Amino acid sequence: MLALGFLALLYSCGWEYSVRQYLRGFSDAIVPAGYTPEQKIDAILDWMRTGPPRAVAANLEDLSKRDPETTLNYQQLLAVCGTATNAFLNVSRSAGLSVRRLLLLTPDRSTKHVVAEVLVGRRWIIVDPTYRVVLRDAQGRYLTRSELRNPVVFTEAAGAIPNYPLEYNFENFAHVRLARLPLDGLHLRGLLERVYPGWDESIDWSLVLERESFLYLTSSAAVFLFFLLTRMLLGWYADRRLRIPRFHLREKVARAGAAFLSAPEIKE
Repeated sequence: MLALGFLALLYSCGWEYSVRQYLRGFSDAIVPAGYTPEQKIDAILDWMRTGPPRAVAANLEDLSKRDPETTLNYQQLLAVCGTATNAFLNVSRSAGLSVRRLLLLTPDRSTKHVVAEVLVGRRWIIVDPTYRVVLRDAQGRYLTRSELRNPVVFTEAAGAIPNYPLEYNFENFAHVRLARLPLDGLHLRGLLERVYPGWDESIDWSLVLERESFLYLTSSAAVFLFFLLTRMLLGWYADRRLRIPRFHLREKVARAGAAFLSAPEIKE
């Protein structure tokens, strides 16, 4: 199991590296070097708004919604809030922006819309990749989610965007929706808030949730570490408690290498 975990880790490392190389080339083609964060956001949204023709899938269910190479190149996925936000986050992160996704929730904690937060200066401003806009007030100033929780400010910002639904308000939100887990999220949110207040905001969960290759990388790393620690614990228990002689691979390899590389003794 340790060897299988190591092979899975190597595979997922290669997969994640290839995805990052693809995204780096993609962002370099969209975002000119030397742009400010505001200009980078506008360049990415402009590409999403008026970019080249995209492929149209015959069956949307056949597409991987967590693969950047898919979300960036299919017209249907760039029209859905979840995958459009994933596409924006992947390109933005590759362009050097600090970004994370934000789920807008109904009173019963189900997701009604997905937007992005981008760190500009010291403020996490709201970008809606589905509508290809940055939410602003009447003076054109970028708005944060705390400012948009004010109904007057939100109505003003939404009114400047054609056909923007007023139900996409910021009364309830989350970065991670644990309710998708069985048994009402196993009631983990309340426990995590008591143990580690602000856990969903202090850790960037977006990359794990939006990119399939990174999810496999973190999962395989956790599995490999678990089996490595388990093997070390069992080895310590066998050596110190049970006094059972074990097969030590390193010692066998060292002895084989020494025998192969050293000159043979010639007896007279």
